[in-house]
Amino acid sequence: MADTMVCRETYGSHTEGRYVKQWDGSIKRTERNKDATFTGIRTFVRDVFLPLGYPESVSEDYMSYQLWDTLQAFCSTIIGTLATHAMLKGAGVGDETATATAATITWLLKDGTSMTGRIMFAWYNSSNLDCDCKKWRLFADILNDTAFCVQILAPAFSRSLYTLIACISGLCFAIVGLVGGATRAALTMHQARRNNMADVSAKDGSQETMVNLAGLLVSLMITPIVAGHTSLTWSLFLLAVTMHIYANFRAVKSVVMETLNQARFHIVCQAFLDCNQQQINGVMNPAVVNPLEPVIWSQTRPFTLHLGVQLSRLLQSSPDLDECLHSNDKEHYLMGFNNRKGEINVVLHHNATAEDVIKACFQAEIIMFAKKQASENHPIQRQAPSHFVKDLIDVFTNGGPLSNAECWQVIRLANQSCNKLFPTCIAQMQQAGWITSHTLLGPDEWRATWSDTGLEHEKIF
Repeated sequence: MADTMVCRETYGSHTEGRYVKQWDGSIKRTERNKDATFTGIRTFVRDVFLPLGYPESVSEDYMSYQLWDTLQAFCSTIIGTLATHAMLKGAGVGDETATATAATITWLLKDGTSMTGRIMFAWYNSSNLDCDCKKWRLFADILNDTAFCVQILAPAFSRSLYTLIACISGLCFAIVGLVGGATRAALTMHQARRNNMADVSAKDGSQETMVNLAGLLVSLMITPIVAGHTSLTWSLFLLAVTMHIYANFRAVKSVVMETLNQARFHIVCQAFLDCNQQQINGVMNPAVVNPLEPVIWSQTRPFTLHLGVQLSRLLQSSPDLDECLHSNDKEHYLMGFNNRKGEINVVLHHNATAEDVIKACFQAEIIMFAKKQASENHPIQRQAPSHFVKDLIDVFTNGGPLSNAECWQVIRLANQSCNKLFPTCIAQMQQAGWITSHTLLGPDEWRATWSDTGLEHEKIF
C-alpha cells in the first residue's frame, strides 16, 4: 500500500510540515522550509527581532519603516554621545573649581523643568498626536537634534549659563520623550494586524536596543578621536544630524495608514471632486495618498475646519437658529460658515457616528473645493462631480465679502451637493481600502441635541 499524506501544517509562511501514513501504519512527519535562507542564525535573528508571524502579522509598510527607523536610532546614539561629552565638559568635569553641590542643583532644576514641561505639553497638545502622528514623530526627532545642539554649545558659554542650557535641553528632551512615545504607540497600533501590539512593541524595543548597543560601540571608538577637536566634533555632528533627519523623514513617509485624518481626507476628497480619471473609482487609495500627506509643513486649505464645537460658534440669534436648521436639513450635525474668519464650524449630535463625522467633513471639503475653483476660475466639467457644486461656486465667484444670508446659502448648497455625492464617495473609499468605521479626523468633545420646537427640561435631583 502506498504512503498517504494525512495532514499538512505550516508555521507562518516559512515552514511547512507534512504527516504521511506509512504502509506499516506509522505516521511520519517531514518538514520543509519554504525559504532555505531562513535557517540557523537567520532563523534565530528573525525570531528574536521580528514579531511572531512576520510578515503576515504586521502591515505591509513594516519592514521599510523599521529599516529607516534603525538608521535614525543609530545616528541618534552617535549624536547623543557627542552631546553628553559636551555637557559633562560644561558641567565642570575635570575642573577643580566645580563642586558636586552645584552640579546636583543644576540637575535638580533640569529635571523639575522637564517634568513641568512634559505635563504642560501633554495638556495642551496630546489629542493631536493620534491624528497627525507622522508629523509629530518627525517633529520629535527634529526637536531631539535641537536639544543635542544646545548641549554641544554648552562649553562655549560661561559656567553661569550652564544651568539655563541644561534646563532648556531637558525641557526639549521631555517633550521628545512624550511625543515619541505617544506617536510610536499610534504607529504600533497601525502595524499590528493580529491584535499583537505587545509583540510588535516588544520586538521594536529589541531592535532599538540592539542598534543603540552598536551605536555605543562606535561611540567608544570615536569619542577619543573627537575629544578636544571642536571642528571635528561639529563636522561629525552635522553629518549625523543630516542622516538622522533624512532617515526619520523617509521612515514616516513610508508609513501607509488606512485611517482618515484631516490631511489625508482633504487629499482624497479634493481629488474625488476634481474627478481625476486616472484613479480607480475616482478615489485614491491609501498607498497613493500617504506619500502626498505633508509631514513637515501644515497643509494649505482655503478654510479651517473645527469639529465638535459649541453651538455658540455657529449662531447668536433665533433667526440664525432657523437658518441653521433649515440649511443643514436633518443631519446629525450642524454646520456653520464664518467667511470673515475663514472657519467652518461643526456641532455634532449626541448620536453622531463615525460616518456622520466623515459626512460633515465631506460637506466642508465641498465648500473648500468650491472656494478654490472660484479663486482659480476653473471651468466646470459637466461629467465631473464638481458639476453638482456649480451653484456653490457661483456664490464665491460673485466677489466681495459674503453676507450672513450668503454664508447660510453656502451651507445649504453644500449640504445638497453632499447628499448627492457622499454615498458614492464613501462607497468608493471603502473599495479603495480606507477604514471608515473609525477615523482620526480629530473632533472635540462637545455634543448637542437640538430641536426647533423646544426640548424638555431634564429634572435635576
